[in-house]
Amino acid sequence: MSGLLGPSAVRELAAAVGLTPSKRWGQNFVVDANTVRRLVGLAGITPGDAVLEVGPGLGSLTLGLLEAGAQVTAVEIDPRLARQLPLTVAQRLPEAVGRLGVIEGDALRLTSLDSLPTKLVANLPYNVAVPVVLTLLERFDALADGLVMVQLEVAQRLTAAPGSKIYGAPSAKLAWFASAQFAGTVPASVFWPVPNVGSGLVRFTRRPAPSGVPRNLVFAVVDAAFAQRRKMLRSALAPLGSRSPDALEAAGVAPTARGETCTIGQFAAIAEALFSEP
Repeated sequence: MSGLLGPSAVRELAAAVGLTPSKRWGQNFVVDANTVRRLVGLAGITPGDAVLEVGPGLGSLTLGLLEAGAQVTAVEIDPRLARQLPLTVAQRLPEAVGRLGVIEGDALRLTSLDSLPTKLVANLPYNVAVPVVLTLLERFDALADGLVMVQLEVAQRLTAAPGSKIYGAPSAKLAWFASAQFAGTVPASVFWPVPNVGSGLVRFTRRPAPSGVPRNLVFAVVDAAFAQRRKMLRSALAPLGSRSPDALEAAGVAPTARGETCTIGQFAAIAEALFSEP
């Protein structure tokens, strides 16, 4: 018999800890075991993998990861859920208790880990999905790949290519750290409570930074380029200094180009020319 959670088990656990799902913390819990297995499969989890999970909630995905043999470090901001998770695992998958570690806190404030997870697998709250992914990739170099479930629109933006209408700062910044692909949709019906937006999956694999230019300088160019969409770069980058036109020329980027058309490599080339010593 599987230890994974179904709809009734999720509601029983919520009632046991006195939980009413919070919009503030984006609490929409997966109640379908087949969806959990699908996520675990798409993430490529194999026995022994060290996984970082953000927002485990009532443990639906956690149990799926443990069932597949992973070592899971779960970061949960809700104290009630953080305390309940080890109890749920002990009851439903007792042989996996030793492979679970729980950190009570905000993933955005996480600066160190006792273990070094190599995969990020999470059902992320919609309102913090982008900063969580980018912050964790920045802080933990050991994270080599992963799969995250986010709002459908966010998934599409994160994986958009240059030239797309939805390509923007999140797309470019994720591309600095990793190659990313849209990995499918997830119906609202597999969640409790049922969200009023669709969900999408983003699969990513870390790659070397496209340039030796400091990341913060490149991201400053990215932020300026997308501060006002559809603005030509010669105007968009003006707040970064009078050298912007020369930097665009040195980077081989037309001053009439727009941020939506630039690759992360081009943004890096602009930053290198803009912030290098004259």
